[in-house]
Amino acid sequence: MSKASKPASAWHGGWYAPARRVDSPNHGPRPDGAQIDLVVVHSISLPPGQYGTGDIERLFTNKLDWDADPYFNTIRGIEVSSHFVIARSGTITQFVDCDRRAWHAGRSHWRARENCNDDSIGIELEGLEGESFTEAQYTALTKLCRDLAQRYSIRFIAGHEHIAPGRKGDPGAGFEWQKMRNNLCDLGWWFPLQN
Repeated sequence: MSKASKPASAWHGGWYAPARRVDSPNHGPRPDGAQIDLVVVHSISLPPGQYGTGDIERLFTNKLDWDADPYFNTIRGIEVSSHFVIARSGTITQFVDCDRRAWHAGRSHWRARENCNDDSIGIELEGLEGESFTEAQYTALTKLCRDLAQRYSIRFIAGHEHIAPGRKGDPGAGFEWQKMRNNLCDLGWWFPLQN
């Protein structure tokens, strides 16, 4: 293959080239020896059930107006982030370098390990827990997962509900795990047993 026809890399270090980049201050170093082998799927909407407000971005960049909605008082002062957010349109925004530790999982346990933030990539789907997601989101999530598999030794994918059962319920019953199994079956990833 000639130099001119070589495909462009999807990655610039831990930054995903196709994503819109918005830097969050909410991240830190991964522990020494951390093996990035898990993708955690979340859902988020701010205020709950409202889409395209810009409040997810404001939350992840510590610029949310806590008084703009009564719901925000229930989360006032939290500092959180994920690596990616996939909007209802399928647009991907990246907030944290994937080589860094984003603050998305909280208290968690998966594959006989605690603290899933240490060795996972967090992906938020704009949506309401238990509700359905758009085809554009599944398409973007599939492409992102395939590109993550090119850079990282991903072996597992799970929902926030699987890594923090009883504490978190997202993405919930509306997320089509079987669709993602079908889309990614050739990667050999381990999926959660329950849907």
